[in-house]
Amino acid sequence: MNRRAFLLSSAALSKALADTPLPVATLGKSGLRVTRMTLGGFHMRVNGEENGIRIIHRAIDLGITFFDSAHKYHDGESDITYGKALAGGKRQKILLMTKAQLRDKAGAMRQLEESLTRMKTDYLDLWQCHEVSTHQEVDKIFGPNGSLEAFVKAKQQGKVRHIGFTGHHDPTVHQRLLDGYDGWETVQHPVNLIDPHYLSFIHSVLPNIRKKGLGLIAMKSNAIGNITKHKVATIPECLRFTWSHDIDTLVSGVQTVEELEQNVIACKTFQPMSQRDKEALLARTRQGPHGSQVETYKKKEAGARHRVHVDGEVG
Repeated sequence: MNRRAFLLSSAALSKALADTPLPVATLGKSGLRVTRMTLGGFHMRVNGEENGIRIIHRAIDLGITFFDSAHKYHDGESDITYGKALAGGKRQKILLMTKAQLRDKAGAMRQLEESLTRMKTDYLDLWQCHEVSTHQEVDKIFGPNGSLEAFVKAKQQGKVRHIGFTGHHDPTVHQRLLDGYDGWETVQHPVNLIDPHYLSFIHSVLPNIRKKGLGLIAMKSNAIGNITKHKVATIPECLRFTWSHDIDTLVSGVQTVEELEQNVIACKTFQPMSQRDKEALLARTRQGPHGSQVETYKKKEAGARHRVHVDGEVG
C-alpha cells in the first residue's frame, strides 16, 4: 500500500470509529442495555497493566459500555487493572461484570468481596458463576451451602444487580443449570462457526436460553484463536457468524488497541448473514478441523490426546 492509500484508509478508519455508534441490545430480562461488543477481561491484561488500562480507556472512548473480568484472570490482576482504569468517575459510565469460580457459598462470597475491593467499586452490574464444566459442579452449586446461595444473597444485599453463569465444556451442564433455577438472568457460552459440528451450544441450549428470556453473552468466536490458527476461517468471518446469531453481546478478547479498533469497526459495520450464507459457511468449516481438538475447552472426544483448555489460560 502506498502512502496516499494508507492515509486515505486511515482517514476512513478514523471517521468510521468516530461517526458511527456501536449497536446495542437489551441483555434479556436483566434489562441492561449493552453494546453488542463487550471488552474481554483476560486478553486485555496479557501484555501488562499499562497496556490493559490503555485498552480499557480506548474502549470507553469508542463507545463500549460493557466490560468483562473474572476473579481468577491473571491471579486477580484483571480486576485490579479495572480498579485503576475506572478511577475518576469512569466506573459510573459503564457496566461491569466479573465472575467467581468457587462452588461453595463461603468461597464465592469471599471471591465477590475480593473482586469488589480490587475493582474499587461497591457493586457489580453482573456477577456470574464462572466456567461450570461438570455435572458434579452443578450438584455443588445447587446443594446445601452451594455457591447459588451466595449469588442469591449478593443480589439481595445489593452488591450485585444481576446474576448469571458461564461455561464452555458441555452444553448438557448448561441445560441443568437452566432447569435448576429460575433466577438466572444471563448465560455465557461459545458461539462460533465450528460449534455446530461438535457438542453444539448453538443447536442445544441457545434456543432454550432465549425461550426463558435470559440475556445471552457469546464468547470464543475464534475458539481462543484456534479457528484462525488452523486456517479454518478469518477473523471477520468469525465475528460476522457470531453476531448473526440470536445473541445480545459478544465478549471480544483483544491484546492491543489496534485489535480493539478493528473489532469495533467490524461491529459498527456488521451486516447479518443470511441463513443460506450460514449454511454455506458451515458446510465449508465441516470439511476442516473441528471438534475438541480445535475447541480445546470442550469435553474431549474419545481418543483425543490434547489437554483441555481452562478459562484464564494463555493459548
